[in-house]
Amino acid sequence: MTTQSGTGGTDRPAPFLSSIMQIEPQWIDYNGHLNMAYYNVMFDRAIDELWLVLGIGPSYKKSRNGSTFTAECHVRYLREIHLGQPLQVSVYLIAADDKRLHTFEELRHADEGWLSATSENMTLHIDMGERKTAPFPPDIRATIDAVAKAHAMVPRPEGIGRAIAMPSRK
Repeated sequence: MTTQSGTGGTDRPAPFLSSIMQIEPQWIDYNGHLNMAYYNVMFDRAIDELWLVLGIGPSYKKSRNGSTFTAECHVRYLREIHLGQPLQVSVYLIAADDKRLHTFEELRHADEGWLSATSENMTLHIDMGERKTAPFPPDIRATIDAVAKAHAMVPRPEGIGRAIAMPSRK
């Protein structure tokens, strides 16, 4: 589900890892690096991959008329990334309840491992017929709970729960 092979062939809980992604040339801005808007595109593509694991991807919307909407997002831009650099996103399912998913994502250079950006999100489950929040179905909730339980065993990445504010003067 969301494990990586540990030493000795045993599995250990790990965040969900997206496929390795490449920046599209049109996403590079006049500063010669990835434009800030496209960080969200990359984070969103990684979330779409996790949603498939959770059973809430496009087929879920079609068959069960449910989907998710992002309610809040906080992105931190920590290091520039450039065209040609392979990237991968780690997604941590921090918490979940009947209608919400709290995720934290890290965008890293896929080969060198350095951190480029993070995104913390609150996502709502939506009944698309009513276009209102609704509880996850029990089978989907069970899958979400299993992933959240596995991710709770992973050390928390730095930056969860940060707020935007000017530094205090001392």
